[in-house]
Amino acid sequence: YAINAALVLSYVAVNKQDKAGLVTFSDQFGSFVQASRQQGQMQTLQEALYAEHTQFGETDYSALLAGLARHVRQRSLLILYTSFTSMAAMRRQLQYLRQLAIHHRLLVVFFEDEEQHDYIRSFAARRQQASTEDYYQHVIAEKYAYEQRLIVNTLRQYGILSLLTTPRHLSVN
Repeated sequence: YAINAALVLSYVAVNKQDKAGLVTFSDQFGSFVQASRQQGQMQTLQEALYAEHTQFGETDYSALLAGLARHVRQRSLLILYTSFTSMAAMRRQLQYLRQLAIHHRLLVVFFEDEEQHDYIRSFAARRQQASTEDYYQHVIAEKYAYEQRLIVNTLRQYGILSLLTTPRHLSVN
C-alpha cells in the first residue's frame, strides 16, 4: 500500500510542478532520490520503488534521521508510511520522529487492517455462537486496534501529524 500511495502522491506533486523525492530505509538508510520536478522524475521514482523489497525487522529511525540530515538540507514535507506493532515500539522511535518533525513537516501514515476492522465490527452478530477462542481473538483484535489509535494520538500530542486510514480511504481527493 505504501508504494502505491507514494507513487500516486508523487505523480500529483510532479504534475502540479512541485518537487517529489524518495527515501527508503529499514535497518539502514536505503534508496534516496533527490526531490525534483524535472521530466523523468516519475520514472526514476518508479524504478527506485520497484527495486525495494519488504523487510519485516525492526527499522532504524536513527539511520533515517542521519541520512536525511546528509541529503535534505531544506525543510520539506516528509510522508512516512510505517507501522508500529505496539506503543513500546513507537516509544523506542519517538525521539527520532520528534527530531524529524523539528527539521521537517512530518506526516506519519498508518494503514489500518481492513480485514481486522471488519472482523471487529462483525463480532456482535456472531457473539451468540462465539466460542471462548473467538472471544480471545476478538479481544486481541480490539486491543491492537485501540493501540493503533493510541499511537496516532500520542504522536499528535507531540505535534507530529498522524493519519490512521484504510488503504481504500487514502486518496488525493
